Amino acid sequence: MPGTVLLLAASPVGKSRLVDAASVLPVLAAVPPAVLSGTDTANVVELADPLEPQAVLTRLRAVAATPGPLTVFVTGQLALDRRQHLPHLALARTTPATVRYTALPWQWIREEFRLRSPGSTTLFVDLHADAEAWGWLHTHALDSGRNNAVFGRIAPPPSRRTVAGPAYMKTIATILRSGWRPPVEQLHQQAFTRLGPEAYGDVVLTVPPAPVAVPGSFAARPAYRPELPRPQGSQGSQAPQAPQAPQGPRVPDGPVAPAQPPQAPQDPHAYIAAAVQNGRHQDAEVVATAHGEAAARVHGPASEQALHWSEVRADLAMFAGDPVRSCRIWLTVAEARLSAGQTVDSRPVETAVDRAHHQWAQVRDVEQVRQLGIVLAGLRMRVPGRRQGALENVQTQLRRLQTQS
Repeated sequence: MPGTVLLLAASPVGKSRLVDAASVLPVLAAVPPAVLSGTDTANVVELADPLEPQAVLTRLRAVAATPGPLTVFVTGQLALDRRQHLPHLALARTTPATVRYTALPWQWIREEFRLRSPGSTTLFVDLHADAEAWGWLHTHALDSGRNNAVFGRIAPPPSRRTVAGPAYMKTIATILRSGWRPPVEQLHQQAFTRLGPEAYGDVVLTVPPAPVAVPGSFAARPAYRPELPRPQGSQGSQAPQAPQAPQGPRVPDGPVAPAQPPQAPQDPHAYIAAAVQNGRHQDAEVVATAHGEAAARVHGPASEQALHWSEVRADLAMFAGDPVRSCRIWLTVAEARLSAGQTVDSRPVETAVDRAHHQWAQVRDVEQVRQLGIVLAGLRMRVPGRRQGALENVQTQLRRLQTQS
């Protein structure tokens, strides 16, 4: 199966620039696409010093929707927004004061790849952190997704008035230009060996590939208990995400025997991914509901553990082609997070409302559009999100329905 490669190099223009990220692109572009991907053939998407986070998000969604292996090379500059202190990939127009509006939230990378099947996505990362982000990394891990393989480094800020080079990524590219792609762990180790003392003091990211989920084969992982962030050391950590499901349900050619429910210590996320892949949406929903009820009993209905499984069920409804149910669940999750004291501009709240809005736009029944739209409009008044005109979009649709009736 063909692979897909995304080359993303981004850094600010002007005095805020810490690294010349785009300088690595000619070296990576000289590597045959199949070698970059590790597949027989591959398509390459290149983003050089992009200006707008939404434009990058569009490309992320496009590559996330492709079948087959996905390899992402990210080179750039890590910064924190001043309000929520969350990591962002700085873009061309980013300044320290405008990170929240002009940079790409790192969480978007994690979110867009979270529905890909386990073991299908590999990220190579070469980042330089600004001073604030470097301090943040002392107590936080850069979460790149539950089932993504992640290799690379995060370097401290360079000396004042110095623009650093993406030495790790250039070394990766140089190794690959030989025409042979070693296993990703070996490729990563070779790059650091060549860097030598230049890499001393860097945060090293080594998260190996997750097992590929296939029917009847499960990884031995905890059922739903999320990992707490741990201090950043020589190895990155990954917080659990929603189930890794394919980018669209595949209807089997013939009758399919009912799936056996997962047994301890089988991973329910892998089971759900396999069930969705084979068109067994009801089986997936039953397992997700059971784990959600268990999480609510143990941790409380407003806990992150319980809300995680609600988000899983919202995604499953989307895959089953039920935007009404998906929208309702996302609306419920958003209200639950707000009632629990999360702020209206927190990323989990914004994500829940944005996804409810997206699913609402897919609803075709007029009465359901009206009922859900009223609730969504009320939420949008409190949670406008980062995309301008979201509230106006809902209000315009509701007025149009009122006029038609």
